[in-house]
Amino acid sequence: MKFLRLIVLLFVLMGSCVQITSRPITEVSQDELKSVVLVDVRTPEEYAGGHLENALNINWQDDNFAEQFQSIGKDETIYVYCKKGGRSIKAQEKLISMGFENVVNLEGGYDAVQAPLKN
Repeated sequence: MKFLRLIVLLFVLMGSCVQITSRPITEVSQDELKSVVLVDVRTPEEYAGGHLENALNINWQDDNFAEQFQSIGKDETIYVYCKKGGRSIKAQEKLISMGFENVVNLEGGYDAVQAPLKN
């Protein structure tokens, strides 16, 4: 009986695994960013302080975060980023759970873009 429970648990866990895709933000070209939905999940104040060109600001902390994606097709490629990567990973997981098929977290976030500019 314990063996059967273990087998069932393993199948449930395997079925719930989701592929999380990340790419270093420094390796994404400007041309590539023009062909995807680019979403900055930081607060409006952070966004106002600087953001990637053509990025939508959809604040991860907003109560209506999920509803703001209703006009975006589930098959569109969505790149998400935040300051360093913590919020965007959570946003990516949420979007995948909502049925979006191609959600990519941009590793390093906005700070990764700004680091070379500060040197």
